[in-house]
Amino acid sequence: MAFEGSCHCGKVAYAVDADLPAKAMQCNCSHCRRKGFLLAFFPIDRFTLQRGEDDLRSYHFYKHKIEHRFCTTCGTQSFAIGTAPDGSRMAAINLRCVPEADIAALEIQKVDGASF
Repeated sequence: MAFEGSCHCGKVAYAVDADLPAKAMQCNCSHCRRKGFLLAFFPIDRFTLQRGEDDLRSYHFYKHKIEHRFCTTCGTQSFAIGTAPDGSRMAAINLRCVPEADIAALEIQKVDGASF
């Protein structure tokens, strides 16, 4: 069953054709730590941007492998687009931007991104 997410102001919205995950990744890199992301990854063909392309800007850092997309109105980064280690395109969904996600029930996988 698909789920939906959005930025805070609602100008950017998307759907993911997958079940809500029970697990999320929490990274301690300088970017993720500051923003408090809880991420889940999905193949790009499961991700559909429903609205807001013109309201998005991109931010790249470190190796520039992830395109961090944020709303220019509210500043929320509800998703990112990147490449998995196997070369496949992925959408990284910030589960904090998915109203249906039960954040307290997620199994959190900690990733030491600060050491990459």
